Amino acid sequence: MATRYAVVELESVESTQDEARDRYDRLGPVLVIADHQTSGRGRLGRDWLEPDRAMFASLAFEPAWPIASWSLIPLTAGLAARSAIGAVSGITTDLRWPNDLMIGEGKIGGLLVESGDGVVVVGCGVNLAWTAPIVGGDAVYGTDPGPEVGAELAAEWADRFLDRMARHPGDWGLDEYREACITTGRSVSYAGGTGIAAAVFDDGSLLVETADGVISVNSGEVRLHDRSTLPPDRRN
Repeated sequence: MATRYAVVELESVESTQDEARDRYDRLGPVLVIADHQTSGRGRLGRDWLEPDRAMFASLAFEPAWPIASWSLIPLTAGLAARSAIGAVSGITTDLRWPNDLMIGEGKIGGLLVESGDGVVVVGCGVNLAWTAPIVGGDAVYGTDPGPEVGAELAAEWADRFLDRMARHPGDWGLDEYREACITTGRSVSYAGGTGIAAAVFDDGSLLVETADGVISVNSGEVRLHDRSTLPPDRRN
């Protein structure tokens, strides 16, 4: 099989997103992997808080999908990351819409998708080991798995992600995503109010039941309400 992307491994970078986008102009499709990230960013411009050991990786490429289907890329990348973590560690993770990687109620990773001039850069960060995680955080392993695991996981994720991107946009894995998503059925808050997450729609948006009817949330932050604060019949 022809190599689908170049691989650049670095010890430390400011941002794998920026490195991947910059190197794309010279290398074409490229996967940048780093052990440490000094100025990483998460969704909504948040900094990525670095655990004891992590995988930081960004893949820059030009999707064959029509732009109208690019709203599915964050979910596709998240599903690929979930699959890769399972293959490398044997641990099953959940997905919190749109692409937070979860073990129980603890976040172990997330993805960030940025695009411009026809190039999409997808960043993936996964906490591999974290002795004292922040509130709401967790890690894949209870102890440090060693320096080799990050690169292995990054390549596994990139390959599985591109395999899904090579399919028709209607065949990326929506049913599989819905099964793994822990957001649906939960009480949520979003920029416009609160409601019950009813379903993940075909275009990747989150359908939320509100007092005024069902609305579609396409972007922005969606927070899950703590199960313990919900009425017993809502603690599903």
